[in-house]
Parts: sequence; C-alpha cells; structure tokens
Amino acid sequence: MLNDFIQQFGPSTVGGLVVGSIYALVALGYTMVYGVLRLINFAHSEIFMIGTFATLFVLTLVAPGPLSGLALVGMLVLLFVAAMAISGGAAVLLELLAYRPLRKRNAPRLAALISAIGASVFLQELFALVVIPDVFNRPGRIDAPVPRLLDRDTVFTVFGAEVKTDHLVIIISAVVMMIALDQLVVRTRIGRGIRATAQDPEAAVLMGVNIDTIVRLTFLLGGAMAGVAAVLYALEFENISFRIGFVLGIKAFTAAVLGGIGNIRGALVGGIALGLVENWGAIFFGSQWKDVIAFVILVVVLLFRPTGILGESLQRARA
Repeated sequence: MLNDFIQQFGPSTVGGLVVGSIYALVALGYTMVYGVLRLINFAHSEIFMIGTFATLFVLTLVAPGPLSGLALVGMLVLLFVAAMAISGGAAVLLELLAYRPLRKRNAPRLAALISAIGASVFLQELFALVVIPDVFNRPGRIDAPVPRLLDRDTVFTVFGAEVKTDHLVIIISAVVMMIALDQLVVRTRIGRGIRATAQDPEAAVLMGVNIDTIVRLTFLLGGAMAGVAAVLYALEFENISFRIGFVLGIKAFTAAVLGGIGNIRGALVGGIALGLVENWGAIFFGSQWKDVIAFVILVVVLLFRPTGILGESLQRARA
C-alpha cells in the first residue's frame, strides 16, 4: 500500500491540484454569498452547470478543433467571457427571483435555504426538459460530450507525473482569476462595500452603501467565478450533464467550509486541500471512494473545526 502511494503520489498530486482549482473557483460563490448574507446558496451548483452548457454552446458554434498558440488564447478568452456573463447573469436573476423577496420580508433563513434547494431542482429539470432538447437538440437526461479544444501534450515531468497542457491551463487560469477577485475585494470601492456589508450591514447603510447593489454584485462575482470553473471543468473532463453540479457543488461547499466559509482566501486553500486529500485517499481506498472521502472531510471539519482553516482570522477581522 505504501509503495502504491509513493508510485502514484506525483500523478495524484497533479490531479488533485487540477480538480482542487475547480473546487476553489466554485467555492468562491458559496463563500462570498455567505459572507454577505449568511445564506448557503445551494442553487450555486446549478449556476456552475449553466456555465458548462454555455461552454458547450460556444464550442459547438465556433471551435474548429484542437487549437494552439494565439488561437487557443483567444478561444479561451471568448469561453471565459461567455460563461462568466451567462453564469453571472443567471446568479443575479436567481437572487432577484428566489432570495430578494424573502430578504425584503425579513423571512427566516430556513425559508431562504428551502428556496435555494427548490431553485436548484427547478434549474436542473428546466435544462433536462427544455433547454437541452430545444437548444442543443439532444436528449436532456443523457450526458453531452464536449469537443476537445487543445491537444494534451506533456509539457514537463515532476515526481514521475506528466504535467500536460490542459493541467497548466486549468491551474494558471484558476490562480489568476482568484488573485484578481481577491484584489478586487481588497483594493476597490466595490470590494470595500462588500467587506463593509459582510462586517456590519447596518453601519454600511449609514455610510451610504447600497445593500441591494452589493448583494447583486456579490452574486454576479460568485456566478462569474462559477462560469470560469465551468469552462475549466468542460475542457478537462469533456463530458457534462444537467445534474453535473450536484456532487461537485457539495464538494465545493465542503472546500468553502474547510477553508473557512466567508473567507475568499480560505476558499482557495480549502479547494486545493480537498482536491489533494481526495486524490491521495483514492490511492489507499480506490477511486470509487473519492466522494465518500470528501463528505467525511465535511463532517469532520464541522465537528472539530467549524470555523475552517482560515475561519478564525476572518472572525478576528470582524471583531
């Protein structure tokens, strides 16, 4: 068993970094919404799913096949912009229809949670029954293949693991987008409004912050990050479905809790940590146990460290 771990450590680590980057991007949506509204937006997984189908739509329309060089860069930019716009717009619409009426009526958080679950199921069935058959002209409940965008050439080898083109694209893209979001929240006026609303909504209103605008922007940014994750997921796994967000969404939520939900940098740490532990654990227990490992981690974190890895620093920031 130990020999297997040593032999597979390199490939599993590379795979963990790749999938962990995707978890981290999706986790950003959970952690931002929770930080501002104290709401666990379980429909965020379907915002990710919408982004994967936006990716498929663009690739079906304009991708001629595997690309390289400037053509690949241009295509990636187009995919990111399209998926971020559609997923971000869907997230804003979700907030407007599912959450804002409850917030205006000061409904209990349980009502918002039930609304989130209902919205999640509604979006899944909407795509399965209407969008996929009508827009993509394929059965709604059957997985859809995604055209390959880039050749998976080996760039270099580390610890016996081949690091391929798609691995580098995913990891670099995810890190760049997370740094950009972090800097936006830390350094811009919009970010100050988000942080002020998260720390003390009443004081933020007295200082002239428009809470509705901040909430809308929070959903937009979280949805945009889910759109980026959707592009990267589609490029890596080349297969999507209407139910794709369910398990991945729970894992991204686990990553957010592990890193410290409400903490943007914690989402990055939690996503990478979950991806690595999940892949390393699969060496010992088998790949069929990956989902179990992720959910066991969620239970253990909630039992013994519910604030997460970086949760305590966030609490001190609010004190």
